[in-house]
Amino acid sequence: MSTIELTKENFEETVSGNDFVLIDFWASWCGPCRSFAPVYEAAAERHSDLTFAKVDTEAQQEIAAAFEVQSIPTLAIIRDRTLVFSQPGALPEAALEDLIGQARELDMEEVRRAAEAEAQAAEGGESSGA
Repeated sequence: MSTIELTKENFEETVSGNDFVLIDFWASWCGPCRSFAPVYEAAAERHSDLTFAKVDTEAQQEIAAAFEVQSIPTLAIIRDRTLVFSQPGALPEAALEDLIGQARELDMEEVRRAAEAEAQAAEGGESSGA
């Protein structure tokens, strides 16, 4: 499966309609982005059961801002509509494969419990006038 170009028009449908989405944040002027692109495309071919998407940070600044992308390339992974990984930097093929394997093995019930606990802690911190 080839990669999908994510836009604000298809973002919600793509993320909610797929259980496992990898997102490559990139720009055409970015050298490391261009060198990571073939690695990402090859992984998309190997893992046809996953959704591989790309966000052009120049054209889709709102999506990049929503993910707080500060540096490109940045890779994000969303499982079951939950962000489970986001990190800048071009990964070599072996590291990307390892990351995909780790993300596949995540216990999503545990991830959700941790996210809920974190959200509750953040709400408690906000009410203290911090």
